[in-house]
Amino acid sequence: MSDGDGSCGLRPIAYEQQDDRHTGGPRSSHRAIPVSTQRLTPAGAASFTLCNLGAAAIAAVIGLVVVLVFPYAAVGRSLFMSDSVRTFPPAYSATSWVEQVAAKVLPSIVTLEVSDGNHSRSGSGIILTPDGVIMTNNHVVAGIGTGPQAPARAVVTLNDGRTAAAYVIAADPQGDVSIVRAQNVSGLTPVSIGSSANLRVGQAVAAVGSPLGLRGTVTGGIVSALDRLVCPATGRETRYAFYAIQTDAAINPGNSGGALVDTNGDLVGVNAAESAVASADDSNSTEHGSIGLGFAIPVDHAARIAAELLATGRASHAWLGANVSSDTDPYGANIVGVVSGSPAEAAGLTAGAQVTKINDQRIGSGDTLLAAVQSMEPGDRVTLVFTDSSGNARTVQVNLSSDRG
Repeated sequence: MSDGDGSCGLRPIAYEQQDDRHTGGPRSSHRAIPVSTQRLTPAGAASFTLCNLGAAAIAAVIGLVVVLVFPYAAVGRSLFMSDSVRTFPPAYSATSWVEQVAAKVLPSIVTLEVSDGNHSRSGSGIILTPDGVIMTNNHVVAGIGTGPQAPARAVVTLNDGRTAAAYVIAADPQGDVSIVRAQNVSGLTPVSIGSSANLRVGQAVAAVGSPLGLRGTVTGGIVSALDRLVCPATGRETRYAFYAIQTDAAINPGNSGGALVDTNGDLVGVNAAESAVASADDSNSTEHGSIGLGFAIPVDHAARIAAELLATGRASHAWLGANVSSDTDPYGANIVGVVSGSPAEAAGLTAGAQVTKINDQRIGSGDTLLAAVQSMEPGDRVTLVFTDSSGNARTVQVNLSSDRG
């Protein structure tokens, strides 16, 4: 678990372009998480924004900003899990394992193009079933509506170049996961679902998708960090968070919704965020392009959400039931109230308490606490460290509930 390093305090910047190539982002959610604005040191300002298709060049580098390219349960994995036993390959050279992974995974990755007649955007998708069920990031298809009669147009391009009309089955803006169906297709190759539970820093991985609309792109790298708390903003009202897999495999605009796979070609993450650098002309603009800092939603989390969306049309999220102050406090999350009957009440939280840690994650603000909870799973048992309203230090364990009751 992260020791507190994350990106909940960064200033979000939306990446939108109204040039008939891409625009838009996730819509507001009734459980949207506010993200505070905070500037880093002058040497490195960082931020997140939507990453859809769009060519951009890296200019002179002054500081870092992180932008969106754009939270494991047995039900999520079992619905799509491959029956094959996961085994690591022999000691291949770096080139040969990527070649083998590419041959296995490319047939399971698609390009998604969405257009409302005025604007268009592009991303990637992951085939889950032979009859065309596809998982992608919600921000790739946000705003086009659900069902085959939705007014906006979506087209899937398979790795072999065939195209098919597509529609959104169900979407979860809070988890940034959507399920899409390609119409009138069969015999597709589903991705092999792995697990993100046992990933290790330094483990080799590959990112597969359609950066800048370049179908069938494969890049190699490693897992450079785990449990990186990422709370990006979309440039609109929706805020969400996840504990990300950090990778140095090149991830660029258009990789949104694509696959992060291990050396067996098994899915371990859904690519969702990429890095960028600040413009050199003091215009507050962002120059897109991989600089070795990409982020993916862990598959154990994404697959659970996808399974719930496919089964019920809705997804559940972890819920604590604590209301937090929006004030920035470096020492913790200040509680201003709790919901009756909630896990927060069971833990002994009351107005005036201050939460300083959840599991191993240091909590430096109310936003961080809400984001940390949101990235977990309903039913997870967590350890809360807090100072109660009388000033007494307490450590308690509590089971998170579900926002769906």
